[in-house]
Amino acid sequence: MKRILDVGNCAPDHAAITQFFTQHFECEVVQVDRADDALTALRGGEFDLVVVNRKLDVDYSDGIEVIQQIKADPSNQSVPVMLITNFAEHQDAAEAIGAVRGFGKLEYDKPETLERVRAALDADEA
Repeated sequence: MKRILDVGNCAPDHAAITQFFTQHFECEVVQVDRADDALTALRGGEFDLVVVNRKLDVDYSDGIEVIQQIKADPSNQSVPVMLITNFAEHQDAAEAIGAVRGFGKLEYDKPETLERVRAALDADEA
């Protein structure tokens, strides 16, 4: 079973993300609120994918900074990380710092979203 870490989404968005993932994959989705919670979770367990909200719900901190913190830890280098945003320029910025192309909350029903996620989860097995 795949394990996905959801960082910084509010309860309704976490529910939608969980619905998306569990509809398409045999997985568990774990929610955390802040960057330090994500780093602790990553140290304490194996995750196959991390999805980070563009602006964290709890304090509106920047998801790009969270991705930088995750990728700065050498033990997280192989874990795929995606930014959740509908804005292409923020996706581009996330990719520039080591994330894989993510998706927006308006894109759950798009085939390319499913393919992107599947590729990220399959990359974890390589």
